[in-house]
Amino acid sequence: MTSQTIAAFKAGLRGKLIQPEDAEYNDARKVYNGMIDKHPALIAQCADTADVIASVNFARNNDMLLAVRSGGHNGGGLGICDDGLVIDLSLLKYTHVDPAGMTVLAGAGCTWGDIDHATHTFGLATPSGIISTTGVGGLTLGGGLGHLTRKCGLTIDNVLSVDMVLANGDFVTANAGQNQDLYWAIRGGGGNFGVVTSFLFKLHPIDTVYAGPMLYEISEGKEVMEWYQDLIVKAPDELNGFFAFLTVPPGDPFPPHLHLKKMCGIVWAYTGPLEQAEETFKPIRAFKQPALDMVGPLPQPVLQSMFDALYPPGLQWYWKADFVNELTAESIAEHLRFGETLPSMHSTMHLYPVNGAAGRVGKTETPWNYREAVWGMVMVGVDPDPANNSKTIAWTKQYWEALHPYSAGGAYVNMMMDEGEDRVKASYGDNYERLVKIKTKYDPDNLFRVNQNIKPRLVAADAMA
Repeated sequence: MTSQTIAAFKAGLRGKLIQPEDAEYNDARKVYNGMIDKHPALIAQCADTADVIASVNFARNNDMLLAVRSGGHNGGGLGICDDGLVIDLSLLKYTHVDPAGMTVLAGAGCTWGDIDHATHTFGLATPSGIISTTGVGGLTLGGGLGHLTRKCGLTIDNVLSVDMVLANGDFVTANAGQNQDLYWAIRGGGGNFGVVTSFLFKLHPIDTVYAGPMLYEISEGKEVMEWYQDLIVKAPDELNGFFAFLTVPPGDPFPPHLHLKKMCGIVWAYTGPLEQAEETFKPIRAFKQPALDMVGPLPQPVLQSMFDALYPPGLQWYWKADFVNELTAESIAEHLRFGETLPSMHSTMHLYPVNGAAGRVGKTETPWNYREAVWGMVMVGVDPDPANNSKTIAWTKQYWEALHPYSAGGAYVNMMMDEGEDRVKASYGDNYERLVKIKTKYDPDNLFRVNQNIKPRLVAADAMA
C-alpha cells in the first residue's frame, strides 16, 4: 500500500483520515477502556455513509484488518485494532423523533445520551443500558440490557430497521420486510455482518420514572440476595432492579459516613404510574430498612446518566460475564466472599434482570439465546491506575471462576473480553449455526472480524485444513 494509495483515499473522504504522524492521532485512537492501547495504521472519521462505503472498500481492496467504532465503550476494546483501519462513526451523530409514529432515527455515532435528549422532550424513551455515554451502535448490536429491560424488552427487541454497509460495499436496509435474514442477525449478532450507519427504534411512553439506588450493609448481603431473587421473578414488568456489590463513592450525594464503604444494593427503575409508585415500594421498604434510600421520581435521562461521572473514559476495565438462572445458597456464599473483597472503588458486580418483557421473546426470534435466563451477570475490575491491573484482573477472573459452575453457560457478548470462539458459541447456543450461515452469505471472507467473531463457513473450513 503506497502513500499515493492512502492519499487518494484521504482525498475522497468528506471526513478525516488520521495517521500516526498526525497531531490528533493519540486522542483519536483512545477508547473508553484505558486498558486497551492499540495503534491502528489509519483512522477514518466518516462524515457520511459515502465515507463508510469508501472505507469498507479500501480495507477490503488492500487486505487491511478492519475495526468499526461507534461510541467506543466496548469493554474488550473491539472498536480499535493494531496496524489496520478503524472506521470511526462518531461524526454520524443525528436524531429524528417521530412522536406520532413513536420512533426515533439515530445515526450510529450517537450515544444513548443523545437519544435520551431527543426523545425525552416528547415524553418517550427506548431501552438502552445504564450509562448515557455508551455508544448506540455497539450496545444495540450485542443486545442491549438495562433499566427498561423488564418493561420494554432488550434494545434489539425495539429495533425496527437499520441501514448498513456490507463487506462488498453495498448499502442495504434490513427490517421485517427487507433482507429479513440480515435483520434477524444484527439484533444480537454484533458487528459481524457489516457497518450499521443508522438505527430506527420503537419508542415507549416513558417520561418520569420512580428510581434510584437502595443500599444495604454488606453483612446483610445473603438476606438481601435471597429476598431480591424471590421478588424479581414475580415482579410486574414495570419494576426493574439490578443487584450490585459496590464501594460508595466519596462525595455527594452520598452521606459522609458511607464514603468508601463496601455495600450491596439494588438500583430500581419503576415505569408504572407515578401515583402507584409509593404503594409498589411499600413491601420493598418493609423488607428491611436500607442504609441509604435514594429512590424517588426522576426524569428518565437523569436515571440513565446517574453513573456517568463515576465511570469517565480512560479507566482500566476488565470484564467477565455469564447468564444466571438461579441464586443458590452456594453461589450466594461465593458472591459474598468476593463482594466483601472488592479490589477498588470502581470494581463491582451486577445482576441485570432479563425476565419480564425480554423473557417473553422467543429464543429463536433474535440471536439472543438466553431468553429464559433470569439475569445477565457481570463482574468488572476497574481502576484509574494501570499499576493496579494485576489486582483487579485477578479478582475478576477468580470471581468468575468461582461463580461459573452455577451459571447457565454463555454470556452477554457486550460484557465479554476477547475470550475465544468457544465462549462465542456458548453465548449464541442453538442460534450459532444460523448466524454462521448468514455470516457466510454476507461476509464470506470475514472482513468484519474485530468483534465477538462468528466465523463464516469457508473461513472455518480453511482454518481446519
